Amino acid sequence: MIFPMFEVCGTIFNIQKFSLNDGPGIRTVVFLKGCPLRCKWCANPESQSRERQLLWDAERCLHCGACAECCPAGALRFEGPRLVFSGGRCVACRSCESLCPAGALEGAGEIKTVSQVLELCLQDRDFYEESGGGITLSGGEPLVQPEFCAALLKALKSEGLHIAMETTGYASPETFQAATHDVDLLLFDLKHYKKKNYREGTGADFNLIWDNLTGAVSRGQDILLRLPVIPGFNDSPEDAKGFSHLLHKIGLTRIQLLPFHQFGENKYVRLGVPYSFAGVSALHEVDLIPFRQILREQKIDAFF
Repeated sequence: MIFPMFEVCGTIFNIQKFSLNDGPGIRTVVFLKGCPLRCKWCANPESQSRERQLLWDAERCLHCGACAECCPAGALRFEGPRLVFSGGRCVACRSCESLCPAGALEGAGEIKTVSQVLELCLQDRDFYEESGGGITLSGGEPLVQPEFCAALLKALKSEGLHIAMETTGYASPETFQAATHDVDLLLFDLKHYKKKNYREGTGADFNLIWDNLTGAVSRGQDILLRLPVIPGFNDSPEDAKGFSHLLHKIGLTRIQLLPFHQFGENKYVRLGVPYSFAGVSALHEVDLIPFRQILREQKIDAFF
């Protein structure tokens, strides 16, 4: 694949148009591939690795071998009944996806230039202007691709678009501050209020996240905290009080609650990776009313 000279490229695994859940108004959400966290409940396991991946539906597969035969890079082979994918060899031609007679393959990860992403985003400018919407960078973790992220933000900003970024805050303070400078709204995902629990659930160091969050607050950036509420991890009454204390400590009094769901469970099966929350019942807004009430009693504006 050939790109214009000096064009900054990034790895994208999805671009979702007409989103109403990732910032104000109608938005286009650009999902960047790669994440330093390994949240045990992650709904997008295909977002974690920077490398291109292939989701294989074993139940739908005919085991005809057409995908392996058509792959020009030799990235696919069958070992007995199982399809093996070598992501490092893949050239993202997508021949296997298009030629699979059963539709059993779905690629995750495509290299795009800033210009290509910008062109897609600008297609819906009228909807952004009418609804007060714009563009949201998500992931994965956008800050895993800081050069591409900064170049794309600059291009979007030059078009006068409202920009939001969903982030875990897990990056060096220098990278975090530079990459979020042109962001109008930070959707900051908070997982836990205790360092030990944060590391156990995500594998990440909470100190770095805390430094970036408090730094953004001190700079006066517009921040909306978002809390994925996970069964057995951060959903108890004591947890609600702990989050309330943490928010008051940094001077933020508003948080969006995101009930745990299982929309991504089948992706783990198709990727062939283990899933710690397999079979765990999803949470719904009604299940979190007591949790929200405790936050509100602590003067925290908690909403869904």
